[in-house]
Amino acid sequence: MLGDRLWTALLHLAPERPREARSLLLRQGDPATHVLVLCSGSVAVTRRDGRGQRTLLAVRGAGELLGELSLLDGGVRSATVIAAGPCRVHTVPAPDFEAFVSEHRLMHALTRHAVGRIRESEEIRQELATAPAPARLAAALLRLAEASGQPAVLPVHIGLTQEELAQLIGTSRNSVVHSLSPWRAEGWIRAAPGGGLVLEHLDGLRRVVGPR
Repeated sequence: MLGDRLWTALLHLAPERPREARSLLLRQGDPATHVLVLCSGSVAVTRRDGRGQRTLLAVRGAGELLGELSLLDGGVRSATVIAAGPCRVHTVPAPDFEAFVSEHRLMHALTRHAVGRIRESEEIRQELATAPAPARLAAALLRLAEASGQPAVLPVHIGLTQEELAQLIGTSRNSVVHSLSPWRAEGWIRAAPGGGLVLEHLDGLRRVVGPR
């Protein structure tokens, strides 16, 4: 969206910081005081409804901005962002980011990018409403793997717990456990020593999802 030159200039606005898997990066309802620039790793973008149900809206990977839209429209955070694994981010204060957007006339580009994100979120919501739990789980794991920046390099570590994965796809932890069991037997996945899952083979998960 920005190009290499502008991306490098944006990174220079704030130092890079490491964040651990499952870190809360942005919280729904908080004031928009800064923008996160994701340099490595992947994150899950979720939203809670009035009943407290959390739903997956999107998965983002390196090279993405996080939280910029709520800052630009003057509202509070519309979603929560959780690190799916270890990642590195730059935290750019709101005044610095707003000045950067104005200086480089980026509002139009950001608006177009937002439209694409809305389409992506609609596709995920449709998937969550119609697909069975195993297909929803496989699709979420594939998105997280692809967003990690190295989808062709296996194994891929997904740092989220089974409970967190269940919340992301709108099902129970038992349903996630039931879905994972045959995949473990096939050797597609295994438990990570420090928590989360390790994806060993993606083709089997793609077959579970079917044509997108």
